[in-house]
Amino acid sequence: MENNNVQKELGWEDSIQQDNEFQLLPEGWYNFEVLSFERARHNGSAKLPPCNKAILKLRIWSEVAEGTIMHNLFLHSSMEGMLCAFFTAVSLRKHGERINMDWSQVIGSIGRCKVGVREWINDKGEKRQSNQITQFYQPNEEEQKIMRESVQRPYNEGSF
Repeated sequence: MENNNVQKELGWEDSIQQDNEFQLLPEGWYNFEVLSFERARHNGSAKLPPCNKAILKLRIWSEVAEGTIMHNLFLHSSMEGMLCAFFTAVSLRKHGERINMDWSQVIGSIGRCKVGVREWINDKGEKRQSNQITQFYQPNEEEQKIMRESVQRPYNEGSF
């Protein structure tokens, strides 16, 4: 029997069937695990000039819901607070400490974050909603222990 949860490259003529069942996570505090990290470049916008960015794929979970969120961390001095909050949340930095960002330790790290709901209009004029990380949180030692134990659960991407 074929395991449908294994991720693999598809051939041009392969059979497919699994629909993308996007579900919006309710706003609130969630545990997260960094599943992947990619170095990329932000081309600039009205709010932020061109700069490097880290694209993180985060598994988000709580007793209520579970899902994945892609989150960008911009490597720009105006975003230093969010960078510090992320590295503190995953226990790679202590509050107030000066560090060199060590991205090699990010994958597999766990922490806590606040998930919000962002509303936007697509190019067809339709109102849409998506999740976004609004804040990272520094868990205490007891919370870290509980998160480490719960991260051992099997994970099936796309299941809530």
